Amino acid sequence: MGTYVVTAAEASASTFDYVVAIMGLLGGLGVLLYGFKVLSESIEKLANDRLRSWFSKTSKTGKLAGLGIGIVTTTVIQSSSATTVMTVGFVNAGVMSLTMATAIIMGANIGTTITAQIAALSAFDFAVFLLPLAAIGIFMDMLCKNEKLKTLGMIIGGLGLVFVALDVMSTSMNIFRDALWFQDALKAISNPFLLIIIGLAFTALVQSSSAVTSIIVALVSVGNVQIGDGGNSVLFLILGTNIGTCITALLSSIGANTNAKRAALIHLMFNVFGTILFTILLLIWKDFNRVTFQAMFPTAPATQIAMFHTFFNTVCVLLFFPFINLFVKLACLIIRDKKGEVPSKEINTFLDDRLLETPAIAVMQAKKEIARIAEESVTTLKNALDCFYVKDMDGAEKVREKIKDINEESRKVTQFLIKLSSSDVSYSDEKAVSAMHSAIADALRIADLADNMVKYTRHYINDRLEFSESVLSEIKLMRTKVEKLFTESMLAFNDVDVTAVVRAEEYENEIDSLRRHIIDNHIKRLNEGRCQPQSSSVLINLVGNLERAADHILNLAHTFD
Repeated sequence: MGTYVVTAAEASASTFDYVVAIMGLLGGLGVLLYGFKVLSESIEKLANDRLRSWFSKTSKTGKLAGLGIGIVTTTVIQSSSATTVMTVGFVNAGVMSLTMATAIIMGANIGTTITAQIAALSAFDFAVFLLPLAAIGIFMDMLCKNEKLKTLGMIIGGLGLVFVALDVMSTSMNIFRDALWFQDALKAISNPFLLIIIGLAFTALVQSSSAVTSIIVALVSVGNVQIGDGGNSVLFLILGTNIGTCITALLSSIGANTNAKRAALIHLMFNVFGTILFTILLLIWKDFNRVTFQAMFPTAPATQIAMFHTFFNTVCVLLFFPFINLFVKLACLIIRDKKGEVPSKEINTFLDDRLLETPAIAVMQAKKEIARIAEESVTTLKNALDCFYVKDMDGAEKVREKIKDINEESRKVTQFLIKLSSSDVSYSDEKAVSAMHSAIADALRIADLADNMVKYTRHYINDRLEFSESVLSEIKLMRTKVEKLFTESMLAFNDVDVTAVVRAEEYENEIDSLRRHIIDNHIKRLNEGRCQPQSSSVLINLVGNLERAADHILNLAHTFD
């Protein structure tokens, strides 16, 4: 008689009802993904200074700190894939070692489990009171003028959208709860390896293990739904999602250097090895889920899944963390160095388009890159002056080749900044990006002035000009003050010393005075007949160019005023 009632209920559901339910499920999935996107991007905006602080220390910290950075960063941006892609970008840019990348990737696997824990809350009765967060957050964004309050509103709104999406998905699945064919279909999928493949494939398609885990949470929350034998079967699905999430990093590593490919491979190896170990455990211990998570949370199947997800990733990290160096060696053995490839440590750039996935980090790296180019420009200026002193035209031509490289590097930075501007950056970062456009122009102008020095060297040699030792000494003094000005300007540019701007301005004033002093002395010597008149053009333009270089260097100190 009971079977007849269920069959009648099943028969009362028309094809249209199932179509409506599937549309609701897909709509809920879309809202879920968008909710996570809004949540992660808004948290990232609010925590951008913290993110920059964590990642700025990656070259100075140990593996344990790297693990912590991976956990916290992924908890903040709600995506292990984003953290891993960003890490691949750092490795490709040559600013992070494989060992540190491995530690961060392991930490990311723990951090990503917070999403499932959030999703599991939807199964509790109080979750209904979290639905209005979507409206509260949107109204905060619309009505508040303060940027931080608007961002906080989007965090609240994003969290609310997640719960709205889970509620919609659970409601849409209610029709399947009473459908015998659906229940039988889920029970029939009991092969562990097939379940792993399903979890892997679905995650690779959606490119988010968090979203797939949330869907599974919504599925088991409706009641009467049993996957496979109702024991370990659902856990095999979760194992599959952990492998599927690696697809994003693997795709990101296409076209990257060897070490970046190794970082993506390490991410895959970590999840595959962990899945193999747990698959063996679950196959041997068939009642694992029943005597652990089902026993601890008998009325909360969603929490059972979330807890296993956290347990799996945490245990894998505890098991594999001591063997980080072994993972690195194995990756190096599988992906060997290519002949003729420049080792990552010799790559100077701090930029990689993968870093655009996390704008706060991309801003930090762009700033480092501009500082590097500015240093190269000033070094080129100094080298050009060295060639002038000794009439070295061969050296001057090498300087000109370096200037061409700086021009190309500056072009790439400008393109990166344009891409960064089009991403969802905070208002403060948007201002920083605008300021960096001016900063790269100043750095490039310093290199152009070095090119002028090459021209003066050519005139010095071809026109057989003569400069006294006293004149050359004054130019060297001016150069020394330019170097000191640059040191102080970079302290200000990098926010190392807020008082450096004052010292930089003092040096710039001294350089202005010294230029006037050199020209006045030259005119005096001309009147006394102690200098060649034809040398005037070169000397006046040279010290004038040095003074202009000082102006551009001082502009760097004031970039973020």
